[in-house]
Amino acid sequence: MLKVYGSELCPDCIECKYNLDRNNIEYDNIDITKSLKGMKEFLKLRDNEEIFNDAKTKGYIGIPALLTDDGKLTLDWENYFADQGIEIVYPGKSGAACGIDGKGC
Repeated sequence: MLKVYGSELCPDCIECKYNLDRNNIEYDNIDITKSLKGMKEFLKLRDNEEIFNDAKTKGYIGIPALLTDDGKLTLDWENYFADQGIEIVYPGKSGAACGIDGKGC
């Protein structure tokens, strides 16, 4: 099952989760701000996977992070949907971001 690491405090995560729910895609939602176990699981990935290097350099957390059934990790949920031919809806897109620089999460 798809795993989604994120937070209900993150605008990008909210948009990702909205689209997963809208398309009836089954997933395991791991809110890293509600569970220390979830946070530790996420940090283990973040500390060991090169895909997070750019996010760390820019001061982002690196969420939402999607881990597929076949072990592929992506930080680009929009391309994940596009690759599957799923239309993305942005119900609350207002330019909100949770990064210190006002960009990304």
